[in-house]
Amino acid sequence: MGDYSKALEFYDKSHQILEKALPPTHPDWATSYNNIGLTYNKMGVYSKALEFYEKAHQIKEKALPPHHPHLASSYNNIGGVYNDMGDYSKALEFYEKTHKIYQKALSPNHPDLATSYNNISSTYHGLGNYAAAPKATTYAFQIRQNAFQEDNLACAFTYNWALAIFQQMLPERHPNPAIIYSNIGDIHRLMGDYERTLSFHRKVLNIREKVRCNPLECATTYTNLDETYREMKDYSTALTYFEKGLEIREKNLPKNHPDVAVIYHNIAKLYLSTGKYIVTLNLADDSGTSILHLNLIGYSNFND
Repeated sequence: MGDYSKALEFYDKSHQILEKALPPTHPDWATSYNNIGLTYNKMGVYSKALEFYEKAHQIKEKALPPHHPHLASSYNNIGGVYNDMGDYSKALEFYEKTHKIYQKALSPNHPDLATSYNNISSTYHGLGNYAAAPKATTYAFQIRQNAFQEDNLACAFTYNWALAIFQQMLPERHPNPAIIYSNIGDIHRLMGDYERTLSFHRKVLNIREKVRCNPLECATTYTNLDETYREMKDYSTALTYFEKGLEIREKNLPKNHPDVAVIYHNIAKLYLSTGKYIVTLNLADDSGTSILHLNLIGYSNFND
């Protein structure tokens, strides 16, 4: 149902029972902290997510050997929060800890190892290290190729199949189908089928505007819509969605967060397409100022 406040309420009740019934080093405490941290993360309350993920990690660290996969999962959760916060250096630090454990504890073709490479690749991209990012992505791709051969049932998985399952099992406004709708929309955009792209992204927006989701997820959907309209050369509609996405990000992210800079960059490109060069220069300056120390977008990118 995506009601994170309700989920948090019951996770808190569950934890209160654990506090009375079990010692604080019991593994169930770590699971409880992890669930609370995950909920805060989905709500976009990153400071609280970190707090509870770190509490879970402290328990696991005392109870498990240093190369246990559960410890790697804990590092991965913390890295994910830092990544969402735009602190890519800290994210990379924890993703690399995760990766070192997976390399020792898992088989070379394990899908978690591929996911780990993907996370590292994404973080390198955020840091502007465009040489290292593709290498990590290539490793992830090779693992998945080896793990899922053509006769493997995993290769039969498609977004439409997943969507059919979600539609059958979940309420109409559950947030999970939105992820599948979004991915299908992206595929249609790459194929140049913009009407179907818009259809799927509007379904996503309809779900996310009606459930209590992280507002940044709505912002992502606005970005998907604005990019589609920009490619269709419907610049006025594109600008409307750009501005909606920017408004949400400015309210929920620090001023120098790279996602804010990327939106400024994209709006500047949009104005450039319409010939409004003075506005473009102002937006380019805002974007460049907010991310200079993050080394995310170089000045040359404004000519893309």
